Amino acid sequence: MTDSSTPPDGGERTATRLRAAAARSAEQTQSKPTQLKQPETKLQPQTKVQPQTKVQPQTKVPAGTKTHSAVPPRATNGTAVNALAAARQPAAKPVTAVRASVAVQPAPVRATTQSRPLSGTGAPSPPLPERAGLGKGAAPASTKSSAKLNDPQLYDPGQLAPRSPRQALEPDRVEMPAARRRSARARHPIVIAGNAMMSLFLILAIAAGYFLYIGKQRFEAAGPLQQDLVVNVPRGSGLRDISDLLTREGVIDQPWIFIGGVLLLKAREGLKAGEYQFKAHESASDVVTAMSKGEVVIHEVTIPEGLTSEQIVARLMDNDVLTGNIDDVPAEGSMLPDTYSFARGETREQLIAHMQRAQQRLVQEIWAGRAPDLPLKTPEQLVILASLIEKETGKPDERTRIAAVFINRLKHNMRLQSDPTIIYGLVGGKGTLGRPIMKSEIDQPTPYNTYQIDGLPPGPITNPGRAALEAAANPARTRDLYFVADGTGGHVFAETYEQHQKNVMRLRHLEAAQKNQNDQDSAADPPSDASTSAAPAPPAGPARRKHNHHIHSTE
Repeated sequence: MTDSSTPPDGGERTATRLRAAAARSAEQTQSKPTQLKQPETKLQPQTKVQPQTKVQPQTKVPAGTKTHSAVPPRATNGTAVNALAAARQPAAKPVTAVRASVAVQPAPVRATTQSRPLSGTGAPSPPLPERAGLGKGAAPASTKSSAKLNDPQLYDPGQLAPRSPRQALEPDRVEMPAARRRSARARHPIVIAGNAMMSLFLILAIAAGYFLYIGKQRFEAAGPLQQDLVVNVPRGSGLRDISDLLTREGVIDQPWIFIGGVLLLKAREGLKAGEYQFKAHESASDVVTAMSKGEVVIHEVTIPEGLTSEQIVARLMDNDVLTGNIDDVPAEGSMLPDTYSFARGETREQLIAHMQRAQQRLVQEIWAGRAPDLPLKTPEQLVILASLIEKETGKPDERTRIAAVFINRLKHNMRLQSDPTIIYGLVGGKGTLGRPIMKSEIDQPTPYNTYQIDGLPPGPITNPGRAALEAAANPARTRDLYFVADGTGGHVFAETYEQHQKNVMRLRHLEAAQKNQNDQDSAADPPSDASTSAAPAPPAGPARRKHNHHIHSTE
């Protein structure tokens, strides 16, 4: 053994100084944390790591020599280990500082350690090992780990700041992100007003949809009317007037639902006045539909054939459904007898105009299809002849034969000798004489008396119907020149005057027998009251008129 008082050689003195320097460095590291550079500090370019120099084998100490190998306390950051590792290397070849990887936090860290000269030697201190704190013999970090340390997205210098154990136990203080300030465009008054309007519109749209749904259900629901009812809507009534009228009559019970439905359907201008028949429990929707289509109650008036214009006007004035007055009596023969439909509130003048248009259309149609050999020159003459046919008979099967008699007489330049022309010449448009024609009246000249004038009268004596007009345009193909009543409502026709006289005598015998039968019936049935006498025999006015017809004609 070597005595400990023997001064150590140069190698031992160098090792002793290194160990002392390592101990002082460990104490300084424990007392003062190493200040790491902040992220904003520009990092020094990394020095290229030289290949690790092969450690020289330690010099063997002779046996029995006492060595001073006091080991300094273990440093937490591996500084002493670095110093020992550097002592084993030759002093003439100092190692360049190496970037160490410290695995303190889970996140990868990049740090560059500057070499610092040790006191007493003038040589820089050895670099930190690649795995600081893992103890002796730690393996160096891989190149891939070093690349992660260089990535600024994975590097947070704040995580490497040395902290005391007390600070390590405290939670990290994370800075709250600053409140995001709204852009100036979002705070613009127009944008704010637009957002408010959109919100209001959305609320109104939802409310409107709800009310529309409820209103539609009530608009199509059954109404309160218990039985069918006819309601007359006057002309010029507005929507509110119609709603009030239907509410008073009990057709509807929710006037605002009715008004709203009319407005939504855009049927306000389409509601028509008139007389409507509403069915029991008819909905407001059906009421609006009926009034929009004008499905009013239809009335009818029948104008029979053979009436004069004055008689037609009297009938129209008696109708209480029609309105208005008739200023002038229409021309004779200008109206077509027929059944006409009209709604309540239609005026009498309107109905007369309708009848006149119908007559004009019919006359033009029939005139276009007339027989080619007619001795008639104008449609007006056709109407005059048809009026005579209309007054002479009411039997449809006789019209064409009577028309043939008049046409044949016109062709032979014979007077027509029609009894109805005598009556019209005497009473005009009143229509009837009310008694038999007297002989003096036959001889009395009037503009219409065809016993006294040649050809057709100056105008129609009645308003003929379709059948009489068609018979006048297309008469039967006969040679008859005479006809007389047969006593049963019809007529008998003859081609010669002698045959006609026989027909007349037959009619007189028939009339005499009928008169005697009436007298016997009156004698067999005495009056039950002194103030009541037996009814006289009905006058044979029509029969006598037919009987006198053409009796006095000459060939």
